[in-house]
Parts: sequence; structure tokens; C-alpha cells
Amino acid sequence: MAGTTKSRVATEELRVEALGPDTWAAYAALMERHNGVFGGCWCTYFHTMAAEKTYDADANRALKERLVRCDRAHAALVMHGDEAVAWCQYGSPAELPNIYHRKQYEETSDRRPDYRITCLFVDKRYRRSGVSAIALQGVLDLLAAAGGGVVEGYPHDNDGKRMSVLYSGTRALFERAGFTYDRPKGAGNCVMTTTVAAADLGLRAAD
Repeated sequence: MAGTTKSRVATEELRVEALGPDTWAAYAALMERHNGVFGGCWCTYFHTMAAEKTYDADANRALKERLVRCDRAHAALVMHGDEAVAWCQYGSPAELPNIYHRKQYEETSDRRPDYRITCLFVDKRYRRSGVSAIALQGVLDLLAAAGGGVVEGYPHDNDGKRMSVLYSGTRALFERAGFTYDRPKGAGNCVMTTTVAAADLGLRAAD
């Protein structure tokens, strides 16, 4: 798998799995291939408030693994074979209490969503090949299976301009997934929302 390039990957070769104890090793390998991502964050920034942060990659890794193993960290992993090549993090506001521009967000909010989508990352070998959309749709499918609810995302409102870091996806990506623009958040970000219906798992099983 180490030599895989995005040019050899077809959509049908990819699948989505939930982050959990059984997929932790694949998730950790993706993180390690990218030096812990975003300065060693290990996608823990949104789990912790300022006073709780260590800014240490090893401590962040340990925290993330603890949260995953006690079912307090969730993500849709895009898998290519046994290798995770992307993830999209989601969770309840209690699970993900910290977001960028939080003060402005809270001042302009009249409700809390059931779920937040806070972080999206794609392996550098698979970028610009539609994997972000697969990861985002994977979250919506997992939430439908869990009973659905109101979901917020906080993507970059970049108007199609290229940016070096797109840690939460783009407005256009969320619009294509069925989200509706709600309001701005900070400089260049926005709040987008959708309501996910519960999946009819009984009907699927019958089919």
C-alpha cells in the first residue's frame, strides 16, 4: 500500500468505516504518516478547552486513543484496503466542546446541534480526488444509522480560492452534501447545517 497514488484509486475501491478500537491502528498510521497532523494535534483540539491542552504530540496521541477506546471520539474513516486514507471527525457538542471563533458562535447561536463536524483530513497521496466528499458523506451515513439529528459543520468560506490549510473542508463541499449556509463565523469560516433522518435499518435488513 505504501506506493499507492491517487491516480490509481477508483471510488469503488474505497469504503467508509467508523473510528473505533478495531480501526484505531489504521487511523493512528494515517496520523503518523503526517507527523500527527497540524503540529501534532492528533485531532484533539476540539475535544479540549484551552486549560486542558498539552500542545505535546505524544500526550495528544494518548488522549485520542483513550477517547476512542471509551467511545468518546468519533469519525468516518475512508479506507483503501487495510489503510485509512482520510477521516472526518464528528460528535456531540459535549464531545467536541471547543470550536474556533467560539465566542462569536455562541453570541449568534439560538440552539445547539445534536452533532458537530469539526475536522476533515485527507492523506496527501489522495487529495483532489473526491475523497473529502466520501468522508463527509460517511459521517452523514453513520449519523443516520445512529438515529439522525441536526448536524452543523464549520467549513472555510473560501469562495473557490486555494488555501494551504482546509482543516474543516469548504463551503462548496458541504453544499454539495446537502448542507445549508446559516451564518458567518470568524474571518473566512461559516456555520452550515443539515438535518439527517434516521435510517430505516429494518427495511435495509429486509432488502
